[in-house]
Amino acid sequence: MIITAVALCGVLAAGAAVLGLVFGSGEQLDNGEQPAGREPLIVPAAPAPGAGSPRCDKVMRAMPATLVSEGDRLRRLKIARPAPPSTIAWGSAEHEPLILRCGVGRPAELTRTSPLRVVSRVQWLVVERPGTATWYAVDRKVYLALTVPSDAGTGPLQTISKRVRATLPPAPLPFG
Repeated sequence: MIITAVALCGVLAAGAAVLGLVFGSGEQLDNGEQPAGREPLIVPAAPAPGAGSPRCDKVMRAMPATLVSEGDRLRRLKIARPAPPSTIAWGSAEHEPLILRCGVGRPAELTRTSPLRVVSRVQWLVVERPGTATWYAVDRKVYLALTVPSDAGTGPLQTISKRVRATLPPAPLPFG
């Protein structure tokens, strides 16, 4: 009976390994390979009242499959279900993920005197935290939030800004 149980465990383990190789679980690389050890990224839900809007659908569809940060290629990551709506992530084995959300609420830090940075004609409010920074696009009819690790280069922000500019028209800042 013990020999049967051990043999059955071996067969189940081999079957699980084969299924893992065939079906995988994680991002698909451009060449169809599966990166070793990459599980779907867990992204916590956050309030995003505009996430289901046509504007978010349009801008998220316009986002690239890859970004370049400090010379490294970051690929779009698979997000674990249930995935927050209008959320995309990019990363690599060497870098922490970058997460873009569309339809987030107005950042509390946005005031008439907030210092804004313009990147490719998109106005961004930067909110820094230990180890990360979140860049909020504040001059569109929906807010976007790009959270990046502190060591990320400016390439991803420039690429995303160009895509935002090309798909969403500017809007007046919400100070009435």
